[in-house]
Amino acid sequence: MRLISGSAGGIPLEVPKSVTRPTQDRVRQAVFNMLGDLIGGARVLDVFAGSGAFGLECLSRGASSALLVDQDRGACEVMRKNIAKTRLEGASVRQGDVFKVLPQLVTAGTQFDLVFSDPPYAHKPDDADLNVKLAADEDFYRLVAPGGSVVLESRVTKGGSASWSPWEVMRDREYGSTRILWLRKPL
Repeated sequence: MRLISGSAGGIPLEVPKSVTRPTQDRVRQAVFNMLGDLIGGARVLDVFAGSGAFGLECLSRGASSALLVDQDRGACEVMRKNIAKTRLEGASVRQGDVFKVLPQLVTAGTQFDLVFSDPPYAHKPDDADLNVKLAADEDFYRLVAPGGSVVLESRVTKGGSASWSPWEVMRDREYGSTRILWLRKPL
Protein backbone atom coordinates (compact mmCIF):
# COMPACT_ATOMS: atom_id res chain seq x y z
CA MET A 1 0.00 0.00 0.00
CA ARG A 2 1.20 3.50 -0.79
CA LEU A 3 0.08 7.11 -0.70
CA ILE A 4 -1.48 7.89 -4.05
CA SER A 5 -0.90 11.58 -4.65
CA GLY A 6 0.23 14.90 -3.25
CA SER A 7 3.45 15.88 -1.50
CA ALA A 8 4.05 12.33 -0.20
CA GLY A 9 2.59 10.50 -3.20
CA GLY A 10 4.22 7.15 -3.93
CA ILE A 11 5.59 6.61 -0.41
CA PRO A 12 4.80 3.06 0.72
CA LEU A 13 2.94 2.65 4.00
CA GLU A 14 3.35 -0.06 6.56
CA VAL A 15 0.16 -1.98 7.36
CA PRO A 16 -0.65 -3.54 10.75
CA LYS A 17 -0.32 -7.28 10.36
CA SER A 18 -3.22 -8.80 12.24
CA VAL A 19 -6.00 -6.28 12.73
CA THR A 20 -6.63 -4.50 9.47
CA ARG A 21 -8.01 -5.00 6.01
CA PRO A 22 -6.35 -2.24 3.96
CA THR A 23 -8.49 -0.36 1.47
CA GLN A 24 -7.35 -1.08 -2.08
CA ASP A 25 -5.51 1.75 -3.83
CA ARG A 26 -8.14 1.91 -6.58
CA VAL A 27 -10.94 2.37 -4.01
CA ARG A 28 -9.01 5.09 -2.17
CA GLN A 29 -8.33 6.80 -5.52
CA ALA A 30 -12.07 6.73 -6.33
CA VAL A 31 -12.87 8.23 -2.92
CA PHE A 32 -10.41 11.07 -3.39
CA ASN A 33 -11.67 11.71 -6.92
CA MET A 34 -15.19 12.04 -5.43
CA LEU A 35 -14.10 14.44 -2.71
CA GLY A 36 -12.05 16.68 -4.99
CA ASP A 37 -11.56 20.16 -3.52
CA LEU A 38 -12.92 19.29 -0.07
CA ILE A 39 -9.50 18.13 1.12
CA GLY A 40 -7.43 21.31 0.90
CA GLY A 41 -7.22 22.91 4.36
CA ALA A 42 -9.60 20.35 5.90
CA ARG A 43 -9.47 19.17 9.50
CA VAL A 44 -9.62 15.37 9.11
CA LEU A 45 -10.63 12.61 11.49
CA ASP A 46 -9.75 9.02 10.52
CA VAL A 47 -11.45 6.50 12.85
CA PHE A 48 -10.73 2.78 12.90
CA ALA A 49 -7.66 4.11 11.12
CA GLY A 50 -5.51 0.97 10.82
CA SER A 51 -2.47 2.21 8.88
CA GLY A 52 -3.74 5.81 8.81
CA ALA A 53 -3.79 5.77 5.00
CA PHE A 54 -6.92 7.92 4.58
CA GLY A 55 -5.76 10.62 6.99
CA LEU A 56 -2.22 10.64 5.65
CA GLU A 57 -3.47 10.81 2.06
CA CYS A 58 -5.47 13.89 3.05
CA LEU A 59 -2.38 15.55 4.56
CA SER A 60 -0.40 14.71 1.44
CA ARG A 61 -3.14 16.47 -0.57
CA GLY A 62 -3.19 19.63 1.55
CA ALA A 63 -5.40 18.99 4.59
CA SER A 64 -4.43 21.12 7.60
CA SER A 65 -4.59 18.34 10.20
CA ALA A 66 -5.47 14.67 10.64
CA LEU A 67 -6.32 12.86 13.85
CA LEU A 68 -5.91 9.08 13.46
CA VAL A 69 -7.84 6.98 15.99
CA ASP A 70 -7.62 3.23 16.51
CA GLN A 71 -8.09 0.97 19.51
CA ASP A 72 -5.25 -1.41 18.62
CA ARG A 73 -1.86 -0.53 20.09
CA GLY A 74 0.01 -2.19 17.19
CA ALA A 75 -1.98 -0.19 14.63
CA CYS A 76 -1.14 3.03 16.49
CA GLU A 77 2.57 2.14 16.43
CA VAL A 78 2.35 1.50 12.68
CA MET A 79 0.59 4.86 12.15
CA ARG A 80 3.36 6.66 14.06
CA LYS A 81 5.96 4.94 11.83
CA ASN A 82 3.98 5.97 8.72
CA ILE A 83 3.83 9.57 9.92
CA ALA A 84 7.60 9.56 10.46
CA LYS A 85 8.21 7.93 7.06
CA THR A 86 6.03 10.40 5.15
CA ARG A 87 7.22 13.45 7.15
CA LEU A 88 3.72 14.89 6.90
CA GLU A 89 2.97 17.61 9.44
CA GLY A 90 -0.35 17.96 11.20
CA ALA A 91 -0.89 14.26 11.97
CA SER A 92 -1.59 12.95 15.45
CA VAL A 93 -2.48 9.48 16.72
CA ARG A 94 -4.91 8.64 19.50
CA GLN A 95 -5.26 5.13 20.84
CA GLY A 96 -8.65 4.22 22.24
CA ASP A 97 -12.12 2.89 21.58
CA VAL A 98 -13.65 5.23 19.00
CA PHE A 99 -16.93 5.49 20.89
CA LYS A 100 -15.08 6.53 24.06
CA VAL A 101 -12.85 9.01 22.24
CA LEU A 102 -15.80 10.83 20.59
CA PRO A 103 -17.19 12.42 23.80
CA GLN A 104 -13.66 13.45 24.79
CA LEU A 105 -13.26 15.29 21.48
CA VAL A 106 -16.66 16.96 21.91
CA THR A 107 -15.66 18.13 25.41
CA ALA A 108 -12.46 19.58 23.91
CA GLY A 109 -14.58 21.56 21.40
CA THR A 110 -13.05 19.84 18.39
CA GLN A 111 -14.76 19.78 15.00
CA PHE A 112 -13.79 18.15 11.72
CA ASP A 113 -14.52 18.98 8.09
CA LEU A 114 -13.89 15.48 6.78
CA VAL A 115 -14.20 12.10 8.52
CA PHE A 116 -13.24 8.63 7.31
CA SER A 117 -14.53 5.46 8.95
CA ASP A 118 -13.35 2.01 7.91
CA PRO A 119 -14.25 -0.26 10.84
CA PRO A 120 -13.99 -4.03 10.99
CA TYR A 121 -16.73 -5.47 8.82
CA ALA A 122 -19.73 -7.19 10.40
CA HIS A 123 -19.44 -10.87 9.42
CA LYS A 124 -22.44 -12.43 11.15
CA PRO A 125 -26.05 -11.22 11.03
CA ASP A 126 -25.97 -10.29 14.73
CA ASP A 127 -22.68 -8.32 14.49
CA ALA A 128 -23.11 -4.59 14.98
CA ASP A 129 -22.57 -2.42 11.91
CA LEU A 130 -20.13 0.08 13.40
CA ASN A 131 -20.72 2.64 10.63
CA VAL A 132 -24.46 2.68 11.36
CA LYS A 133 -23.69 3.06 15.07
CA LEU A 134 -21.20 5.86 14.34
CA ALA A 135 -23.56 7.82 12.07
CA ALA A 136 -26.29 7.63 14.74
CA ASP A 137 -24.00 8.73 17.58
CA GLU A 138 -24.89 12.23 18.86
CA ASP A 139 -21.30 13.02 19.86
CA PHE A 140 -20.12 12.06 16.40
CA TYR A 141 -22.72 14.32 14.79
CA ARG A 142 -21.49 17.25 16.95
CA LEU A 143 -17.89 16.61 15.88
CA VAL A 144 -18.64 17.11 12.19
CA ALA A 145 -18.66 20.77 11.16
CA PRO A 146 -21.79 22.04 9.36
CA GLY A 147 -21.39 21.11 5.70
CA GLY A 148 -18.74 18.55 6.66
CA SER A 149 -18.41 15.19 4.93
CA VAL A 150 -18.21 11.65 6.26
CA VAL A 151 -16.94 8.73 4.18
CA LEU A 152 -17.99 5.30 5.42
CA GLU A 153 -16.40 2.14 4.07
CA SER A 154 -18.11 -1.21 4.52
CA ARG A 155 -18.64 -4.55 2.87
CA VAL A 156 -21.35 -4.75 0.22
CA THR A 157 -24.35 -6.52 1.73
CA LYS A 158 -27.65 -7.73 0.41
CA GLY A 159 -30.89 -6.72 2.03
CA GLY A 160 -32.17 -3.74 3.96
CA SER A 161 -30.60 -0.34 4.07
CA ALA A 162 -30.03 1.78 7.16
CA SER A 163 -31.60 5.19 7.57
CA TRP A 164 -28.92 7.86 7.40
CA SER A 165 -31.08 10.73 8.67
CA PRO A 166 -30.19 13.51 9.54
CA TRP A 167 -27.24 13.13 7.17
CA GLU A 168 -27.55 13.91 3.45
CA VAL A 169 -26.43 11.00 1.24
CA MET A 170 -24.12 12.46 -1.39
CA ARG A 171 -22.98 9.19 -3.01
CA ASP A 172 -23.39 5.48 -2.45
CA ARG A 173 -21.04 3.39 -4.62
CA GLU A 174 -19.83 -0.18 -4.79
CA TYR A 175 -16.32 -1.19 -5.85
CA GLY A 176 -16.31 -4.98 -6.03
CA SER A 177 -17.08 -6.13 -2.48
CA THR A 178 -16.46 -2.66 -0.97
CA ARG A 179 -19.18 -0.07 -0.40
CA ILE A 180 -18.34 3.62 -0.07
CA LEU A 181 -21.02 5.88 1.36
CA TRP A 182 -20.44 9.64 1.36
CA LEU A 183 -22.60 11.56 3.83
CA ARG A 184 -22.81 15.30 4.40
CA LYS A 185 -23.92 17.19 7.49
CA PRO A 186 -26.50 19.83 6.48
CA LEU A 187 -25.46 23.46 6.87
